[in-house]
Formats: sequence, C-alpha cells, structure tokens
Amino acid sequence: MIRLVKRQLRARYGWLPLEEMRNKVMLGHTAIGLRRFEDSEVRRLLATLPGGRRPAARVATVVLTYKRPDGLQRAVESVLAQTVRDQVVIVVDDGGGGLPELPADPRLHVVSLRHNINVLGVSRNIGMRLTDSPFVAFLDDDNAWHSNHLEVALAKLEEPAESRPDAVYTAMRRVTPDGEERDVLSVPFDRKLAWERCFLDSNPFVARRSRDLRFSRLRRKSSVAPKEDWELIYRFSKKHRVEHIPSATVDYVVNPNSYWTNWEAPAQP
Repeated sequence: MIRLVKRQLRARYGWLPLEEMRNKVMLGHTAIGLRRFEDSEVRRLLATLPGGRRPAARVATVVLTYKRPDGLQRAVESVLAQTVRDQVVIVVDDGGGGLPELPADPRLHVVSLRHNINVLGVSRNIGMRLTDSPFVAFLDDDNAWHSNHLEVALAKLEEPAESRPDAVYTAMRRVTPDGEERDVLSVPFDRKLAWERCFLDSNPFVARRSRDLRFSRLRRKSSVAPKEDWELIYRFSKKHRVEHIPSATVDYVVNPNSYWTNWEAPAQP
C-alpha cells in the first residue's frame, strides 16, 4: 500500500522533489554543524588570502578537489586558458593534502580545509564566499572546460536586462576516462522535466551572484539522491530565470560505476 501511494505521488508531483523533502527531514540536523564549520573556515581562510581580502574579478571560478592531482592540473589549466581573462580562480582542497604544483598565475588561489568533510555543497559555498565577483562558475577536478566556456555563458548572462537570464548551463560532452566521447548531454531547461530527471549539473553552470546562490549543507552519502547540483539549480530556478545553451563547452568524465547516474540512458529526454 505504501509503495502504491509513493508511485502515485511521484507520478503526480515528480520524484526528485519528494526525495529532497525527505532529505531535509532526515538530514536537516546535519546542516547545523556544517554551517558552523563553513563560517569558521571562511574566517580562517580569508586571513590567508592576499591582504586578507576577497579577490575580485568579473567571474569567480570555484574548483573543488580531493586527491586527484592529475585531474586537478588539467581542470585548472582549462580554467586559466579561458578566453575570458578577467576572472579569479579558487581551488578548494577538501582536506586531501598532497596538492600538485599548479601554474604560477596571480588569478589562482588555493585553500585547504582543515580536514576532509566530503560535503560538496559546503566546500563550494566556502569557495564562493572567499571571492567577490558578479558571476560564479564551478568545476570539479575530474572535468575540464573548453576555452570558450565562460565566453559563451557570459555573452548570454550580460545581454540587455529585459532578456538576460540569471543563470545558464551549457551542453556537456560526456567522455570516458580515456577521453573517448560517449555522448553530448544537451537538455533545454524545463522545471517540470527537472522534477523527474537529474540532468542538472554544476560543471556547465554559470550564474549571477545572489543570496539564493548557495549549495545545500546537508550531509549526503553516496546513496542519497538527489545531489547538491540538482538541488541548487532547481531551487534557484524558482525565483530566477535559468536557460540552457546548446553549445558543448564542458568535457565531463563518465564514471561507469556511478551509483546515481544511469549512463545507459539517452542524452536527450
């Protein structure tokens, strides 16, 4: 009977929001301590930045890393190679240690959390709060951008006020670990479709900075769905306009053993 009711609710309202409601009830208590940790780390790490000030630029890119030195080097190089030069790049090491030697670029700043927390939302929030910029972008250490990623996104975000969105996400070229293209994920934004399918990801996402632009602080284990990326964009789209750009500007590495993503599913809805 309970399973039947769940199926009926999911059919009517979509299953991702229902799962997220359950997460808030079951995991809401975890956000209290994580918010304190986030605030404490922002204060501590801000003091380590030049002049104790948040670096400012047209766009801030937050690169999250944990024990992937080779991937991190590739990710950072792809960010620094952007045709948009006016940016600040902040690498947030989730307490992994052993960071590789990164390019000596004045736009690049590297911070390490005092210990590993394995909560992607908190680590990304810290990166955002350590920067000052009109726009924010995100990249994980196993992925890479094409050199025009920020240029394509900002061209849309900086259109005249009456037509511009508050956030955009480009198409993703999904590749295997050896670099072979698997498919291209390009799904126009539709909030109703997002109720049912997890096609929203932070790696191609660029947004205008606002108070609503913050990731969930719930402690989500690998078995918990949906993930922080979906939650942020879905919630942000309630009050802000989000658009899709069909140009593929991100190389996203597919993990064949992923718990959450069904890589056998077609790229298009």
